Amino acid sequence: QVQLVESGGGSVQAGGSLRLSCAASEYIYSSYCMGWFRQAPGKEREGVAAIYTGGGNPWYASSVKGRFTISQDNAKNTRYLQMNSLKPEDTAMYYCAAVSAYWCGGGWNVPGRYDDWGQGTQVTVSS
Repeated sequence: QVQLVESGGGSVQAGGSLRLSCAASEYIYSSYCMGWFRQAPGKEREGVAAIYTGGGNPWYASSVKGRFTISQDNAKNTRYLQMNSLKPEDTAMYYCAAVSAYWCGGGWNVPGRYDDWGQGTQVTVSS
């Protein structure tokens, strides 16, 4: 089981930026799908973005495409979520998740697909 620790959350005004980090407790080899999810109070957990550790184009939810960027530094065993042009509707607890897989694919945004989760980091965007 992989331990994941998120950091970088906080409170910003609309239009601002934050960068979230997800550090893994052990080396994530090149066959993992790494996802970022978020959950607002009273809402279901939704996929935000995902990246395959072996490379290739990432996946994004339509609500964040063009504003958020997922990236990774395999040498540091860390994944990132750069969030720009933040909106109040981006307010949520953000979670990092991992699953051993040969690809992320069409199910990248399904929470039940992922085996390991971090504790979450809160992002609050005020208008």
